[in-house]
Order: sequence, then structure tokens, then C-alpha cells
Amino acid sequence: MEILDPKLQTYLEDHCDPEPGHLRKINRDTHLKVLKANMLSGHYQGRLLSMMSKMIQPRRILEIGTFTGYATFCLAEGLTEDGLIHTIEVNRELEEMLNSHFKLTNVENKIRLHFGQAALVLNDLAEEIFDLVFIDADKKNNFAYFELIFDKVRSGGLIIIDNVLWKGKVYGPENDADTKSFRELNDRISVDSRVEKLILPVRDGILVIRKK
Repeated sequence: MEILDPKLQTYLEDHCDPEPGHLRKINRDTHLKVLKANMLSGHYQGRLLSMMSKMIQPRRILEIGTFTGYATFCLAEGLTEDGLIHTIEVNRELEEMLNSHFKLTNVENKIRLHFGQAALVLNDLAEEIFDLVFIDADKKNNFAYFELIFDKVRSGGLIIIDNVLWKGKVYGPENDADTKSFRELNDRISVDSRVEKLILPVRDGILVIRKK
């Protein structure tokens, strides 16, 4: 997943805020018990998500792709007192682990966990307007998710999409279906006049989008 030099990555982690204890536990549990544990956001990316959330102090957050809840906690750190994060996960087998993780801190009452396909769950959230959206689910549908949630995001709100450098393949010679999907996503958003956008070379690439 990491596109940065490992020494640089270690240096960055050593010079940001330490990983909170409950997140260290989620990190460890994920690597011990779950396949594809590298999907976890991890320490440095987690602190970045936390920082962005705290900067805009969202009242409503939407996360598409909960996995084991690491990024969920990071995003929730910036919620207002009456704030909520709606997080959507398709894999029901993660339910027991997620419920266990969500009990680790006092933000449990600010998390609403939904299981199912994102498009269907969003129908039940039709009245919500989001300040921040984090998309980190099935990669081929990234642009579909972007279009699906766009009108549900307030002006000035953020949409964050993970893995957009796709292990460096988007700027390499590879031409497989997933790589082409990410190139198309990045290309289409780069010319979208409704938003301001910036790709950060963090882990596997994070696309930060601000709705005008």
C-alpha cells in the first residue's frame, strides 16, 4: 500500500501525534484476525483524517466502507457535540468485531453502523446533509459513489477518496481494469468545475475534494 519510502513513512509517523491506544488495539486486532489487513488506514493516514475532520468540525459524516472501524474513529474525533457519523459496510461478518471496537471509546453513541449496499442505505439517509464524506469501499464504484453523494454534501464540505494512486499504477504503464477505473476517476474530477481538488501522496493516495 505504501508509495512512500519506508524510512520517510517512519519519519512521518514519528513526527505526528501518537496513535491513540484504542486505535493501536484495532490495528493489532485487524492484523491478527482479518484478511487483507493492509486495507486499514493506519497511524499516519488516520491522523490526517482526524486533522481534516477537526478542521471543519462536521455535524454529519458519511463513511462508505467501514472495514474494522479504524478510520471511523479518526473521522469521529472532529464531530460536533451533537454530531453523528453514518458508516456503511457491506461485509456482515465484520459486525461482531465492529461492535466490539465501537465500545472502546465514548464516541460509540455518535456512530451509526449500517450494513448493505451503499446505494440502498443512502435511500434511508435521504434527509441528511453531510459535511464530510470518506469513500473507501469497492474501488470500481468510486465515481458512482461520488455522483451519488454529491448533492448530499453541503457547499464547503469535503469528499475524501482513498487509494487514488493505486500502488503507483495510475502513473505507470499498467492498464488493468482497476487501474483504468482510478485514472478515469482522477481525470474526471480534475476537470470538474464544481469542486476544488488535491491528491495527497499519503499511503496509497488520498483525493481531497472541496465542494464549492
